[in-house]
Amino acid sequence: MTLKANAFKRRLAEPAPQFGLWLGLADAYTAEICAGAGFDWLLLDAEHGPNDVRTVLAQLQALEAYASAPVVRIPSADVALIKQMMDVGAQSILVPAVDDAAQAQRLARAMRYPPGGTRGVGTALARAARWGGATGYLAGADAEACLVVQIETLAGVHNAAAIAAVPGVDAVFIGPADLAAALGHLGDVANAEVQRAIEALVGTIRAAGKPAGILAADEALARRYIGWGCSFVAVGVDTVLLRTAARDLARRYLGTAAATQATEMQRSKSDGYT
Repeated sequence: MTLKANAFKRRLAEPAPQFGLWLGLADAYTAEICAGAGFDWLLLDAEHGPNDVRTVLAQLQALEAYASAPVVRIPSADVALIKQMMDVGAQSILVPAVDDAAQAQRLARAMRYPPGGTRGVGTALARAARWGGATGYLAGADAEACLVVQIETLAGVHNAAAIAAVPGVDAVFIGPADLAAALGHLGDVANAEVQRAIEALVGTIRAAGKPAGILAADEALARRYIGWGCSFVAVGVDTVLLRTAARDLARRYLGTAAATQATEMQRSKSDGYT
C-alpha cells in the first residue's frame, strides 16, 4: 500500500475553480450521500459542527471510495488536534481565525515532520500511515499535507499579506460571516464594505502566489468571488440544504403559512455559517 496523493492540493494548482460543499451534520452516512453528488471537495466542519476526532474519522472512511476530496476544519489553532486529525487520515486542514504570520508559521510546522516541522511521529498507531504499512509514508507525508488558513478578523486582514507569504501555507480561506461581523455588519455579508474587503483580500492572497477560497451559498456571490480570483469555493451547506428541502416539501402539503410558522424557530442564514 502506498501513500495516498492529496487530490485537493493538486487541484489547487489548476486554473479551473474547485467547487465544494460544507458538511456540518457530523455523520458518515450523510457525508457519503453528499460525496455521491460529485463536488470537488467536501469540508468536514469541527468548528461549528458537532464533530470530534472519531466522527471525522468515520466520515473520512466513508469518503475514501469517492472522488470528492475531504478538508477538515478544526475548532481552533490547536497543534495537538492537527496531529490527531492527520493521524486518522486528514491531509488537508483548515484552521479558523489565523491572525498573524507567527501563528501561521506554527501551524505550518505542526503539519510537517521534523526537522522541518513539529508533527509527532506515531505511524504504528496512525490510520494515515496504514499503521506502518503505507510504503514511503514518512518520506512523502509532508509533500501531501495541505494547510489552509482562514482570515476572518481585522487583525487577519491587516496581516493578510504576511500570512499568505508564509512557507507551508498552501491556501488562504476567507471567512465572510465573521469578517462581516468584525466590520460591524453582523449577518450582512453582501454589505458593500464587506464586499470591498473580500475583494481586496482576494487580491492580496493572489499577489502572494496562494490560492484564495471562500464559502458562498448565494450563487450570485459565488460567481462574483470566482470572477475576483477565488479558486476554491464552497457553494452550499448540508444543514441548509436539508432544512430548505424539508421546509419546501412541508409548504407544498401544509400550506405556506403553516410551514413558515413551523420553521421560524430554526431560521438561519446560509451565508452566516462560517
